[in-house]
Amino acid sequence: MLGLIGAIAGPLLNGLFGLIDQAVEDKDEAARIKAKLQEMVLTGQMKEIEAAASIIVAEAKGDSWLQRNWRPGLMTLFGLIIANNFIVVPLFGTPAADIPPDMWDLLKLGVGGYIVGRSVEKGAKVWKDGT
Repeated sequence: MLGLIGAIAGPLLNGLFGLIDQAVEDKDEAARIKAKLQEMVLTGQMKEIEAAASIIVAEAKGDSWLQRNWRPGLMTLFGLIIANNFIVVPLFGTPAADIPPDMWDLLKLGVGGYIVGRSVEKGAKVWKDGT
């Protein structure tokens, strides 16, 4: 069981660390956040994150087209809205529409969830295959 936890926690942390490096400009603050995450893994406090990642992996492997594709569809819609506001609208000289802060938060969570979920999926495959 410890091997499975390591196989999941390692890629999970790598995905989270990549997000932290992209999102946090202050390198000292990023290092502090990474150290806290490592501490959480060691004390078993990341079970909720691992559970959320396993839900995303299960949805991606589901039998229903809707089950597999509702999250990617939502993220695509958000991407189109952002592209419209920051690429299409400025080309035509019209003001960009305001994007609600909640939508940005949901987009960040969605993208982060995919990175974490994909990392967990890869880690579980490596653990299962023994490679």
